[in-house]
Amino acid sequence: HRVEIEERIMYYSVIKNCDIANGPGVRVVLFVSGCRHHCPGCFQPQTWDFSYGQPFTQDTVDELLRLLQPDYIAGLTLLGGEPMEPENQPALLDLVQQVKQAYPGKNIWCFSGYLYDDLAAGKIGDGAVTRALLGLVDVLVDGEFILARKKLQLRFRGSENQRLIDLRKTEQAGQVVLWTDEKEGKKT
Repeated sequence: HRVEIEERIMYYSVIKNCDIANGPGVRVVLFVSGCRHHCPGCFQPQTWDFSYGQPFTQDTVDELLRLLQPDYIAGLTLLGGEPMEPENQPALLDLVQQVKQAYPGKNIWCFSGYLYDDLAAGKIGDGAVTRALLGLVDVLVDGEFILARKKLQLRFRGSENQRLIDLRKTEQAGQVVLWTDEKEGKKT
């Protein structure tokens, strides 16, 4: 059976296993299709098209769950395209619910060109779906990629305007709390 969104199926471009560039530890990464930001210098402009790649189905979810199984896999990263496009959120909510149920100890990272404040306020898509998705994501890397602010030495982001937000600590504090790499003891 397929994960459908208002008669439309989400697409994805690729799944990467054993990725170390898009979050801490060894990760499984899902690159979804569809993005309205169209940032100059985007490293994957082909994913702007909502129909690029392959349909995202329950078989895809099952494959992701299988890839996440080994103990050395720290978690799942959602990239794009734009995971937080309204059309992509319902399928990703279903996915992260299944991941959290199967692997409660693994973390989920999401990269979005949308700002956390707009997402949390329900300004992007169905607010209830967006907030439910944010409630299951551990770290949100927010903000559009800005070519003029690109820095190769930045960890887990492309431009210095982007923030790595610890969503659980942000939820507890009632204000944005940046993610701290516990191994290094510093904010990145």
